[in-house]
Amino acid sequence: METQEKTSGTKRVLTVVNDYLIITLGLLCYTAGWCIFVIPNGIVGGGVSGIGAIVQYATNGAIPVSYTFFGVNLVLLVIGIKVLGKAFGAKTVYAVFVASLLFRVLPEVIPHTFIDELAVANGKLLCALIGGAMSGLGIGIAFSRGGSTAGTDVIALIISKYRNIPPGRIILLCDIFIVGSSIFLPSDLNFGARIAGIMYGYLMVASCSFVVDLTVAGNKQSVQLFIFSKEYKAIADMISGTMGRGVTVLDAHGWYTKSDEKVLLVMVRKVEANYLLSMIKQIDRNAFISMGSVMGVYGRGFDAIKEKRKIKKV
Repeated sequence: METQEKTSGTKRVLTVVNDYLIITLGLLCYTAGWCIFVIPNGIVGGGVSGIGAIVQYATNGAIPVSYTFFGVNLVLLVIGIKVLGKAFGAKTVYAVFVASLLFRVLPEVIPHTFIDELAVANGKLLCALIGGAMSGLGIGIAFSRGGSTAGTDVIALIISKYRNIPPGRIILLCDIFIVGSSIFLPSDLNFGARIAGIMYGYLMVASCSFVVDLTVAGNKQSVQLFIFSKEYKAIADMISGTMGRGVTVLDAHGWYTKSDEKVLLVMVRKVEANYLLSMIKQIDRNAFISMGSVMGVYGRGFDAIKEKRKIKKV
């Protein structure tokens, strides 16, 4: 019993460490997109990072993005915990601190010549798309492990608590307002150039949102498999033992062969499908498999069913 408890405790620790490492990797991707492609081109994106970019541009670099990012997020976290309760775990707090640190360190570590050749020389349009994609990928990676950069997410959750407005719509409106407010930045550019700058910002927001959705959906997408094989016992043992997934054994009657058979019904994440197929092939090369995507899988090992917020009748 003691050995099993120690093993279980070690696995939990390793899982937590792995989560934080992946969140850190996502934050590195997120901040690198801003520090390499967005800020050097004077583009304003959405979220608290966009607010930080506006402050940095307005002060000619006297107040870096890292300071504004940390300060605004700290205030939002305090308000969020007071209004929403303990909705923000340690991973969100960790993400805010690490992202603030990376915003401070990366501009000093990455050579300016590298940024000029890779980003500035290729124009604002390409940089807006790549910067948005990198930041979206980073956010998606952090989301997949329960992390969050807080920011406008907190504002959305607070408003949606008291008003029946979807959080996604609130975040979008916040991003539109933040990017649009960059038109008031002091600049020698004419009105047309300022409008073009805003369009680059909206392109970045769109690119970021698209990649976030793609990353999160790809990570959570599941598939359903029907497996027909005479070696169904060995395959079922492999799935439940090696992969830790549940297996349902169904009774079937083959009309062509006029014989009774066993069919395995399995639900796995899409990223696990190729591994499962290769393992089945090793056990039974003649196995007949039907695989299809499913809209959603809820329960142990998959997504949780979220309760709808009850609307009070007046």
